[in-house]
Amino acid sequence: MKQYDAIIIGFGKGGKLLAAELANRNWKVAIIERSPQMYGGTCVNAGCIPTKTLIHESEQAERLYRDDYSNQAKYYALAVGRKNKLVSFLRDKNYEHIKAHPNITLYDGTASFASNDTVKVVSRDKKEILLKGKEVFINTGSTPILPDVEGINGSKHVFTSETLLRQSKLPHRLLILGAGAIGMELATMYAGFGSQVTLLESGGRFMPKSDRDIAESMLESLKRKGIEIRLNAYALSVYDTADGVTLTYTDNADGTPYFLEGDALLLATGRRPMTDELNLHAAGIRTDAQGAVIVNGHLQTSSPHIWAMGDVRGGALYDYLSIDDFRVIANQLFGNKKRNTDDRVPVPYVIFTDPPLAHIGLTEEEAVKRGYSLQVSRLPAAAIPRARTLQHIDGMMKAIVNAHTGRIIGCTLFCVDAPEVINLVSLAMKNDLHYSALRDFIFTHPSMSEGLNDLFKAF
Repeated sequence: MKQYDAIIIGFGKGGKLLAAELANRNWKVAIIERSPQMYGGTCVNAGCIPTKTLIHESEQAERLYRDDYSNQAKYYALAVGRKNKLVSFLRDKNYEHIKAHPNITLYDGTASFASNDTVKVVSRDKKEILLKGKEVFINTGSTPILPDVEGINGSKHVFTSETLLRQSKLPHRLLILGAGAIGMELATMYAGFGSQVTLLESGGRFMPKSDRDIAESMLESLKRKGIEIRLNAYALSVYDTADGVTLTYTDNADGTPYFLEGDALLLATGRRPMTDELNLHAAGIRTDAQGAVIVNGHLQTSSPHIWAMGDVRGGALYDYLSIDDFRVIANQLFGNKKRNTDDRVPVPYVIFTDPPLAHIGLTEEEAVKRGYSLQVSRLPAAAIPRARTLQHIDGMMKAIVNAHTGRIIGCTLFCVDAPEVINLVSLAMKNDLHYSALRDFIFTHPSMSEGLNDLFKAF
């Protein structure tokens, strides 16, 4: 049995940052990763980086080869190659950074708990080794949820977001099951490359957690790209055909059966924490109904010397929260122990459609339900000079302010450059600034940021 000061299960974003921090403090660290193709975590290998790379490429393909599927398909294959090259480069950098440190030992294999301080590692050649650690950190991430639909497991034409992005052949007809963030992003991306996209959602309300004005604006934007949206679509079965795949579904509203044919079916029905193989009960670690590791505000599990970070602890599954998880844990180990996960609320999120949507805080509907006295402002993207110069005038900005205090309690930006501009609103909310701070701020011109001047001028 080998002894370490720390064992980190999973080579994700938070885990690699923590490994380097601990090793630099002369801790002996073991980091375990089940797949060499996942060095650096989901974001680098199968999530943020590859998807956003291809989303950018799809915008170029649409601009160059609109309505020319043959050339779009060729461009797509080249774009996938460029994406693969970038992912390999970043993966190798992550590996080299960890492998080069004398205080870090990297184990390739599957980890599971043997006790609350001992982890068993089974390598790819089935060899077993036991590691004992004073502190253990779970950073195993999340995995796509596979819906209970007959035929999906045996189909050659059914993909998750992770597996579809590896394909170099552009699907001419793409069916997407699930109209959440992943579904909308990839629908936009593949439509840009020239695919005929049908987006199916089991619920009867599109974007149910968003305000209706925002959801309707997004819906119209997707339709303008040629994306067909079908609501109340309850998937029943999938079977392969000579040309691709056929999906059978019923309309939840009236029970009418439908059949859809496609070259590929993408399952975009969410992600869940990856805890199935960890044998958590051996360490006395509790999980919730979704399998997420239950932690306190300092990210400690029910066994205080075992911690969880990133997607495996459930909640919002964002790479930037995994980075902040590292900060929380580092503060507990080496700082004043005051940092807490509650400190970062609210957290912004982005959906990389075209235009992208960014949101922070409460929606108008949520704020009304909580009894706030509100002031609401909306600004069309077309009213912002920078949107005109970029020729991206679709969308809008929306802000919600507490009428009594003047504090911003929610903001949605559905416009070009929204992923950047939302961080300014986040900074204002985090520092409890009056809305006039953004109304009167001197922004550069022309920029999408200066739209905040006019958005908050309405109050």
